[in-house]
Amino acid sequence: MDADTLPQPNHEIFVHIRIIIGMVLGLSVARLVSGATRFIQHPGKEKIYPVHFAWVICIFLFIIHFWWFEFALSQTRVWTFSLYFLLISYSIVFVMLAAMLFPDEIREYRGFQDYFSQRRGWFYALLLMLFVIDVIDTLVKGEKYYHHYGIAYPIRQALLIAGAAGGLAFRSPRYDAVYALCALAAQFVWIAVLFNVLD
Repeated sequence: MDADTLPQPNHEIFVHIRIIIGMVLGLSVARLVSGATRFIQHPGKEKIYPVHFAWVICIFLFIIHFWWFEFALSQTRVWTFSLYFLLISYSIVFVMLAAMLFPDEIREYRGFQDYFSQRRGWFYALLLMLFVIDVIDTLVKGEKYYHHYGIAYPIRQALLIAGAAGGLAFRSPRYDAVYALCALAAQFVWIAVLFNVLD
């Protein structure tokens, strides 16, 4: 068997998939960054709604964190289309969330508070989907990886999933604010304590 007929190394497959995921996630980051600059470009026209903006920051952190910890997939020995599809789906949900936070236009709404209030159901449904896919993605990396952080990860995900489900069940601006702040705080702590160094 010569070099041209050897199976493709797993590392090259991983790099290929990471590039594709990076392209999709790049759309999300670009949408969030360009959307956030609206408040600088048109401070008199675009008013910041704190709950909406907290989710902008939170989703941005989720995206760059996802990009960071997906390096664990470099240890994957066998790549399947189902795994590839899962990762692409995960990335696409981020694009959809970014688009929900910053739509093409909001002229039919009275600002971002009115927009978020009327579209919160779709947002929470996508958020719920994101957190469930995250659990599946973590399980795919193996039982050892899933249990690497002890009980912290299952508790965190259970609370995030319950919070998103609660957002679908309860239509309350106060609930929206508390959940957004809790999710943001949880993500800051999660990154600072457990994911500050890639290993």
